[in-house]
Amino acid sequence: MEVSIGRNRRAFMAYGFDDVALVPGTETVDPDDVDVKLRIGNIELEIPILASAMDAAVDVRLAILMSQLGGLAVLNLEGLQTRYESPDEAIERIVEAPQEDVVKVLQEVYREPIKEELVYERVKAIKSSGARVGVASTPMHAEWLLPIAVRAGADVAVIQSTVTTVRFVSTRRQPLDWKVIREAIDAPLLVGNCVTYDAAIELMRVGADGVLVGVGPGAACTTRQVIGVGVPQVTAIADVAAARDDFFERTGKYVVVIADGGMRTGGDIAKAIAAGADGVMIGSPIASAEEAPGRGYHWGMAAPHPGLPRGTRVKVMRRAPLETILLGPATTDDGTQNLVGALKLSMATCGARNIREMQKVKMVVAPAIQTEGKLLQRQQSIT
Repeated sequence: MEVSIGRNRRAFMAYGFDDVALVPGTETVDPDDVDVKLRIGNIELEIPILASAMDAAVDVRLAILMSQLGGLAVLNLEGLQTRYESPDEAIERIVEAPQEDVVKVLQEVYREPIKEELVYERVKAIKSSGARVGVASTPMHAEWLLPIAVRAGADVAVIQSTVTTVRFVSTRRQPLDWKVIREAIDAPLLVGNCVTYDAAIELMRVGADGVLVGVGPGAACTTRQVIGVGVPQVTAIADVAAARDDFFERTGKYVVVIADGGMRTGGDIAKAIAAGADGVMIGSPIASAEEAPGRGYHWGMAAPHPGLPRGTRVKVMRRAPLETILLGPATTDDGTQNLVGALKLSMATCGARNIREMQKVKMVVAPAIQTEGKLLQRQQSIT
């Protein structure tokens, strides 16, 4: 819906997770009968959750554990794991830096060159345990790094940047050759990020098996503040999901939609899937796991940018084991633990037996949903 924001200027209304709520169904389902599996190409995951390709969230150990719990971790091929034989010292510098020095320290740490042998070794170490793993590169380095990781056994490849489009115009750089990259990668390919119907459908046309949705919603990302670009996640997911459905109707190929960022609770994840996502990618909840490499801190992928950082270091604390965060049992009542259990209960309450049915449940615009009738909770939080 368009609204006037001034003479001769109109804008669309857009909605985030806090603006909407899900409507219970006319029938309910036993949560134990709810199917939350996610298929990406020929890969089937027991839970529809990917761990973000961020250095505070994913290393070899976390990737193995994430796979054992039914999800998929995505390793950042341009991160600390592929720049340092032992990245612990670099992580130590980041987490110990005074807040006023964080940007400078991040920029210094990430100047270390990427090493091809470490790309291969990290993936091989994960695969030798029998785990599945995804790997991520920016478009600039995709043709170089992704084939190395796939040769080492990576199960899913990801081309990811703040905004990725098929059409790239530059007087200094060659655009990514999508035909070459598609032929070079014998693995399901996720591409992102995007937030619009048109950009998503073009990515699908060049061979993406999945599309990542989200520009700037993450807890450690400052893109929306720094460059003023972004679309609230519920609207962005719905628009990209419409592209997926239209593309499937025309071609018969189903391209998964992965909501990336902005989700902290099970309710957020349920709303993302109700808006049209097939799965989600989360960073800060994973970074808060006891096993995460960030030691209770989290920083965005664009944080070390040499000229225009668009991320920050945030303290997420070490809150619980990864298994508790994903599968429970929860020890808190704020929705940040047992994310899969919360998703299943939400789906059951809405009468959805699987992800596709959840994508069809009714939603309402309800910005007061989190505060309605919660006076005692607000008073307790103040005291």
